[in-house]
Amino acid sequence: MFTSPRGACSVIPAPRRLALRRTPPSGRKITSPEAPGTATNPTKPCSGGLTRDPEDRARLTKSASSGRAVSLRGDSSQQTEDSDAPLGSATGDWQPAHLLPGELNEGPRASRRPSSSDPGPAHKRAEGAAEPRPGLSGSGLWEPGPEPVSGQGSRLSHCCHRRTLCHTRPLRTQRRSPSNKMSEEEDTSAEVEDIFNPSRQSAEQPQFINKTSDELNEASYYWKPFNQIYETYPIENTLQSGSSSESKTNRNEEQKKLEFSQTRTSDAGLLSKPATSQSSSQPVTETISDYQVFVHFQSREKAEKISSQVPEENQSSDLKSDDFTLNLEAKGLQEFPKNILKIKYVKYLYLDKNQIKTFQVAGSGDMLGLEILSMQENALSSLPPEIQLLYNLRLLNVSHNQISQIPKEISQLGNLRQLLLNNNYIDNFPSSGLENLKNLEILNLGKNKLRHIPDTLPSLQNMRVLNLEYNKLTIFPKALCFLPKLISLNLTGNLIGSLPKEIRELKNLEKLLLAHNKLTFLAVEIFQLRKIKELQLADNKLEDISHKIENFRELRILVLDNNLLKNMPEKISCCVLLECLSLNDNQLTELPKNIHKLKYLKILHVNRNNIVKITEGIFHLNNLHSLEFSRNIITHVPIEVKNCKKITKVELSYNKITYFPAGLCALELLYYLSCNGNSISEIPMDISFSKQLRHLEFNENKLLTFSEYLCSLINLNYLDLGKNQIGKIPSSISNMVSLHILILCSNTFETFPRELCTLKNLEVLDLSENHLQTIPSEICNLKRIQKLNFSSNQFVYFPIELCQLQSLEELNISQINGKKLTRLPDELSNITQLKKLDISNNAIREIPKSIGELRSLVTLYANNNQISSLPPSFLSLKDLKQLNMKGNNLTDLPSAICSLLSLEEINFDDNPLMRPPMEICKGKQLHTIASYLQRADERDEKILEKTFKIVANNITETSFEFLCQKLNLVKSENNIPTKSFIPLNERAYQAFVKWKTENNLSLTTAALRDQLVRGLNMIGAYDIMDKITALNLFTCAIKF
Repeated sequence: MFTSPRGACSVIPAPRRLALRRTPPSGRKITSPEAPGTATNPTKPCSGGLTRDPEDRARLTKSASSGRAVSLRGDSSQQTEDSDAPLGSATGDWQPAHLLPGELNEGPRASRRPSSSDPGPAHKRAEGAAEPRPGLSGSGLWEPGPEPVSGQGSRLSHCCHRRTLCHTRPLRTQRRSPSNKMSEEEDTSAEVEDIFNPSRQSAEQPQFINKTSDELNEASYYWKPFNQIYETYPIENTLQSGSSSESKTNRNEEQKKLEFSQTRTSDAGLLSKPATSQSSSQPVTETISDYQVFVHFQSREKAEKISSQVPEENQSSDLKSDDFTLNLEAKGLQEFPKNILKIKYVKYLYLDKNQIKTFQVAGSGDMLGLEILSMQENALSSLPPEIQLLYNLRLLNVSHNQISQIPKEISQLGNLRQLLLNNNYIDNFPSSGLENLKNLEILNLGKNKLRHIPDTLPSLQNMRVLNLEYNKLTIFPKALCFLPKLISLNLTGNLIGSLPKEIRELKNLEKLLLAHNKLTFLAVEIFQLRKIKELQLADNKLEDISHKIENFRELRILVLDNNLLKNMPEKISCCVLLECLSLNDNQLTELPKNIHKLKYLKILHVNRNNIVKITEGIFHLNNLHSLEFSRNIITHVPIEVKNCKKITKVELSYNKITYFPAGLCALELLYYLSCNGNSISEIPMDISFSKQLRHLEFNENKLLTFSEYLCSLINLNYLDLGKNQIGKIPSSISNMVSLHILILCSNTFETFPRELCTLKNLEVLDLSENHLQTIPSEICNLKRIQKLNFSSNQFVYFPIELCQLQSLEELNISQINGKKLTRLPDELSNITQLKKLDISNNAIREIPKSIGELRSLVTLYANNNQISSLPPSFLSLKDLKQLNMKGNNLTDLPSAICSLLSLEEINFDDNPLMRPPMEICKGKQLHTIASYLQRADERDEKILEKTFKIVANNITETSFEFLCQKLNLVKSENNIPTKSFIPLNERAYQAFVKWKTENNLSLTTAALRDQLVRGLNMIGAYDIMDKITALNLFTCAIKF
């Protein structure tokens, strides 16, 4: 370590494959100079496992600073002069040359040397040294290579140099040429095989890192659609494995230390029309997500992960993988942690998910070495102009804040590679000085308030990924058309009505997202983008697609959902590499006849159109995996569907199919089948051969029986037979050992089928809207049941048998159409795991006093009953979040309701509330209600105190004696030696205070006052009652 002129510590970059060996061929041990003032021991081993030799140590230091590899041999003629700065600490510890935890690594053989004019970091990199690049992949740790053999010094040096150069190849996507289609087809087949072979998928699954934000993921794996960008990075280790299997094991162990498992998705969804029914087809958001499972494009960027073999004693105890990384995510910080930076030299600083409102750069030399600064999801309102001092910054992530303006000084960050400003309030982007951001490759300005883009944007000549989604752009900025290296452009969710002719200049564009705009037509120039691989145009107003779509020979994903298309051009068959075609929510009546030419097509979704007949050409698509034709007017599915042997999912819901498509039973890989909303009355025997089925839906058909053939599906997890005319269950249902979810709602069951009690793995059971009257005791055999829906049945009383289900988490016994329940049993508290309880639309008069024992309860729906009060134990429901008491007979709420701190949603509408009044509860804000109740308590206390004084000052001795008997008052004269010395009014007042103290826990202040008034009425103290009535009238007249 050494100190730069500005005071920031830097690490000498080492070659990527620096070869080290414990003993050189000459037999001489490697030694290193001792710290000043100590004796040198030529044979003393250093802490890094290497012996110390001043000459060899000097050669290593020189090679590390120059970026060249050196073979540690005994030949003194090859030794270099000593360097001024020792390598490592003063004790001789070997220090790794850290790379950024998210370096770009885009190719195995290309290179890019840093320009001599580049500002560079605090330490100077020598020519040929690898230039670390932040943001996308790589662990950032130095890895020793295999030991050299004698006589291979020059060869090793050349290998290391080539390894260094290949690390910084610019981001580039490989094109598929006709000559390599066969090999790509084999690769795609292997990837698809992973879906059906979980063991292989887990064995070959790439490593993942999640240190950067969602937008970095878009750059690292920019083929993922904008609505399904995961915060993970596919890592491919491009290093050649060493000859020793032990070194492989060590590298794997180090890689595991650097893996992070958290996965998040971006909140932008593809606004295809949602299905009107739960059973209808999945939206395009899930469609594209499924597609990412099926295929990984060969244009995916390669990423390199270099593991470290530094001994554990040289690593920090809290940061074992990277001594220069400080992660303070979600630590509740409200200020920038300056003091920590003074103690520890940090290059990669993560402060995500805190409450930091600002930070200062000026005068803080400890920040000048920062290369990654991530402060997403804080409360930043601006960036300081002094941010220009962070000249080493490669990645700046300030997304998900409250920033409204970007300082122009940000253009001085010449080393910046990734700038993430999405999810803020920015309405203007600085136009001057952009030419200084010559290294910027990724810019995310999505979800801001931008109305225009500066004309100087083409100065960013290295821009590759640009995200402008969900802004307020009304025109397609022409400046975007002159970014020569742009690969991915996201303009989703704007107000763009047309495309400029200049769009043809984006020769390298491979991903274009224009969903949710106002496009009525596509400029013909867009079809000159011959490298385009993904095109999303959902939710526009397109009426026609040009036949020039034939130019898209590289197209893999085409999404045209929710437009006004009436037909598709036959020329789409020229897009021979197309793998995903989504045409949901259009006006199509048929598909192109030559669709069979799309031999690589894996996903075909044509939901919610006017298709009458499934085109025969579809049955020649041998690679088809997902086929969806829900909500059309199809009457028949040809038997030829069995030719699509790779199909795994079929969606045919809400058509006019009368007979079960027998050809589907021949599909050996089919695991998902939905035929809801048809007119199927019988299930054929052939379905018993589809033992691979996992998910089956026949909701809203005309089935009269629960077919025994279904009981042969031993792997079925989900079965929906709701809205049919089924009244009995066969005993063979016990064979369905894998069944977890069973939906039998809206059938004709009059008694609970005891056969269901044999399904020991059942977790969800829906028998709503039947005619059930009782529940058998055998239901306790459902040991794993978690959700039960018995709403709208004919129960005479609450089925107490349900209270035996210890695993139950959700219970719905709402009776909108069924027979009303009048009470709940006290045994309800035995369901200790209950989290959601729906007792709405009954005639229940009170909530059980033991309700407080349901400590796990999160949601309570008790609306539309006759409940008049909440029991005291109700305040023990500390986890309660949703409470609906609408339409009951509540007159007051407990003052301590404010103690339910988790309560988020409340509804007390349509109750005769007096305390607090209904006007206070309409806002549905617990804080407002609690504030009112607190003030009301204080007010009632004062009224009761005044009432005590009125009674004490006006009551006679005889009346006081009678009142003490009626209210069980304990007179205080027993504790007073001389009764005549204490006036009556004081004795009476003291007795009232003691009476209040004794009953304060069981009675409210208002109840005590009412009881006192009744006592006065009983003894005939009408004059005192008149005074109390006058007090009440006076207090009511005062606005509260």
